[in-house]
Amino acid sequence: MRDMMGLMKQAQAMQARLKAAQDELADLTVEGQAGGGAVKVTLAAKGGMKAIAIDPSLLKPEEAEMLEDLILAAHEDARGKADRLVEERMKGVTAGMPLPPGMKLPF
Repeated sequence: MRDMMGLMKQAQAMQARLKAAQDELADLTVEGQAGGGAVKVTLAAKGGMKAIAIDPSLLKPEEAEMLEDLILAAHEDARGKADRLVEERMKGVTAGMPLPPGMKLPF
């Protein structure tokens, strides 16, 4: 019975740490770049796009396809950074809990 109470306390503590981490992540942003900084995308750590900046030199009709590719590349760069940030923050939340390998907590 003692082990069960200890496990319940651990679960409650983890739940509080998870809530705090989620609140913190809601305010964090990451920036992805492409084309040597000509295209920049800012994402919330949870994934929503917050801003996009395009160097005026790229705003030519004949450059449209390249610009589209750069936007996609900048978004992927930012998304990868956001994923790494979330993973890093969640490691601290689940420290000490006996979770199965590879288990990810939902958001």
